[in-house]
This record gives sequence, structure tokens and C-alpha cells, in this order.
Amino acid sequence: MPWVEVHSENFFADGGRQLEVIDAVRRDYGLSLHGVGLSLGSVDPLSREHLQRLRRLVRRVEPALVSEHLAWGSVGGTFVNDLLPMPHTDEALQHMVARVGEVQDFLGRQILIENVSSYLQFPGAELSEPEFLIELARRSGCGLLLDVNNVYVSARNHGFDAAQYIAAMPAVLVREIHLAGHTVVDDPEGEFLVDTHDALVAAPVWELYRQAVARLGPVPALIEWDSSLPALDELLAEARRADSAAAEVLRARAA
Repeated sequence: MPWVEVHSENFFADGGRQLEVIDAVRRDYGLSLHGVGLSLGSVDPLSREHLQRLRRLVRRVEPALVSEHLAWGSVGGTFVNDLLPMPHTDEALQHMVARVGEVQDFLGRQILIENVSSYLQFPGAELSEPEFLIELARRSGCGLLLDVNNVYVSARNHGFDAAQYIAAMPAVLVREIHLAGHTVVDDPEGEFLVDTHDALVAAPVWELYRQAVARLGPVPALIEWDSSLPALDELLAEARRADSAAAEVLRARAA
């Protein structure tokens, strides 16, 4: 287990046990900070306090990677407990380019932007999600965090081809991969998937991961598991499975 990832906001306190723990982790392992609360896609001004606390944490732990989401979650200062998808329009793209640039300038470093799982779509899309993310990265200088489970969940929910999504991702832009479990929900209007981070990675997601590694090459991959936590041995087994799958694909790629 050469590196770990934590939610940035869990370590925004001015002191205490949490910061002592992350300092100890940082001494022995590589560290990545993953944010969930900036609401980058919102039209509300970015929170100065949030940015200041994030910058202070970044300076303290010197993470290898810092990431956030292609999402919004606040309107008029009221927050929802979710990461809502962006409309895939030129206007939204320009807005995100400016917002990501503001964050990167404030932190003095590159951040990664992750695709979210989605359960709704806005009408009037002018770009596919891969096109949106690629243009965002090219215009802002950010990197991309490819969440393979989110691709699968959104593809099942909205009826697009997950393999084509993966195939569109440029290796030069993707700097991290996420894997996670999801839940199948039976609804009167039809079955849909929810990205729940509380189960083993599903077989179709493992296959997409193999396709991603074949496309992108060696990229750091993380197993996300946030609730209903199993024994540590089971978590480590999932991480080893990701390592083994990547190694097998990379050997075949090099042959």
C-alpha cells in the first residue's frame, strides 16, 4: 500500500487528533487529497475560507495529488449533500475553466478534476462528458481523475457506451484512477445504479479498468470504500487485485 487518499475537508480543523494522524500517515505513505466541498460548478463565489483551509492543509502535508469534482452542490449559499453533474455546454465549460484556474492560482499547483456519477442530465448538451473534461484540462492546465466506476454507473443510467468513454481519454491528461463498488436500485420507473462506495468492485468495472490501463498505461489507482467497511484484509485484497490487473495488462501491452 504505497499511498493513501483522504477527503480534504476531514482535516480542515486547526489542530487535534486528525491532523496528528495525517502527519503520521504522511511520514510513511504517499498522500493524495480529494475534495468534495468546493462546489466548483456553482455560480456562487468560491469560499475563501474553504480555499484558505485547503491551502494550509496542502502546505502542511505536501500531497502528491490534489483533486476535486466536475460538479456543483450549492445555490445561494445553501448546500445539498450530493455532487450534481454539470450541463455539458460551452458556457458551463468556460465557467469551469475560470473556476479551476482560480483554485490552481490560489493553491499554486495543479489540481485534478474527477468525473462524477450522475442520475440526471441537462438538456441542450453541446459536448459529451469526455469532450468537456478534455477541453477543461487543455484550457485550464488541470489534470484528470478518471473514476471508472462512475463511468460505468452513468453509462448504465443514461445509456451511453462506457468503453467508448474510456477510449476517448488521453493518457497525457489522466493522472489518477478511482475504483469503487455500486448498488443496483429497483425503481418503479426502472433499474438504476448508485455509486455507494460500500461494496466490492463489480466485474464489469474491473473489465473497464483493464481497458483504461491498456489505453492510459501505468496510472495510480485507488479503491474507494466509504461505508459498511469490511475487514482491512478485504480492503487490501481489492487493492492487490487492482495492482495485479494493471500489471497483467501492462505486460501484455509491452509484449
